[in-house]
Amino acid sequence: MPIYHTLGQIPHKRHTVFKSPEGKFYYEQLFGTVGFDGMSSLLYHVHRPTMVKELAGAHDVTPKVAVAKNLKSMRLHGFQVTPEADHLKARKTVLVNSDCAIVLAAPTARKVDYFYKNADCDEMIFVHKGTGRLRSLLGTLEFKYGDYLLVPRGMIYTMEFDGDDNRLFIVESHRPMYTPKRYRNWFGQLLEHSPFCERDIRRPADLETHDAKGEFMIKVKKQDMLHDFIYASHPFDVVGWDGYNYPYAFSIHDFEPITGRVHLPPPIHQTFETDAFVVCSFCPRLYDYHPQAIPAPYNHSNIDSDEVLYYVDGDFMSRNDIGPGHISLHPAGIPHGPHPGAMERSIGQKETNELAVMVDTFKPLMVTEEALKIDDGKYYKSWLE
Repeated sequence: MPIYHTLGQIPHKRHTVFKSPEGKFYYEQLFGTVGFDGMSSLLYHVHRPTMVKELAGAHDVTPKVAVAKNLKSMRLHGFQVTPEADHLKARKTVLVNSDCAIVLAAPTARKVDYFYKNADCDEMIFVHKGTGRLRSLLGTLEFKYGDYLLVPRGMIYTMEFDGDDNRLFIVESHRPMYTPKRYRNWFGQLLEHSPFCERDIRRPADLETHDAKGEFMIKVKKQDMLHDFIYASHPFDVVGWDGYNYPYAFSIHDFEPITGRVHLPPPIHQTFETDAFVVCSFCPRLYDYHPQAIPAPYNHSNIDSDEVLYYVDGDFMSRNDIGPGHISLHPAGIPHGPHPGAMERSIGQKETNELAVMVDTFKPLMVTEEALKIDDGKYYKSWLE
């Protein structure tokens, strides 16, 4: 999200001498993306951010694919994913391709004794249940029900929860995740017709600066391996930073739906994009107001994308027997549409209170063994009358 932000102390000019009040050098780090061409921030550390003390091992976290070439519509019961204490071990990848992974997690521990860095992927963490804090070397983000947390690749962070009943829907993206291009002008500012604006974006606050040496575990994910690095200084030792590359939060409750006289297609719900998939937010809104409007979506063919819907809350008007935490997968190549009776029920209705997150991928998604554990096995027949 291209908004300039700064926290803490920074020197007047880039790449110049910057010292502490005691006369010690601070160490500058460029935290950038897409080589030197993408968004970046400049960080100033108390200690060198390069002091690896030990490599303590690594283990493979590659998702186990059960169905590599899937053409079956599926419904996954997301709340049936087994809770685990550790917020990394709790992550269960259910759908995956070479561009992204769709992950469910039900962490129960309030905090962990390590830090985490995803060196491969931007992460979009949607908070379905729970409150807490995402602490990073660039500051803290408070989170709650309905928040999207956007974490750039390479960001060192940890999650802390206020309780043990937490549910997360996560998308790990090998491509940078941005706000939709059509909602921004050539300077990057969100335009007047955008369903949200910069006021809705929550940026990091409460910068932590730890001047501490010792042994600090950072788990680094790279090429589906999780490496345990022991660093000699605390990773949260930044005295100040500025730039455009940092984690931020946006609440789905701050998305302002676009409506019309007749049914409008899913791009009006778009919230984030990459060149490999899009993310949409389905929010409470007024229905179409043409006197003969059919609010339920028309049948449509998924020819170019797999459609994944994560149901958060409310009544989803085009589906029968859908509850919170359910995930529907409609693969590319076959048509889908409202369930029997849904179209008829929608006629004359004035509004919907549905809340859902949609991910449309341009490459087919593979189904993992974790997904089969929570698949109802019969969703593909649910359009029979």
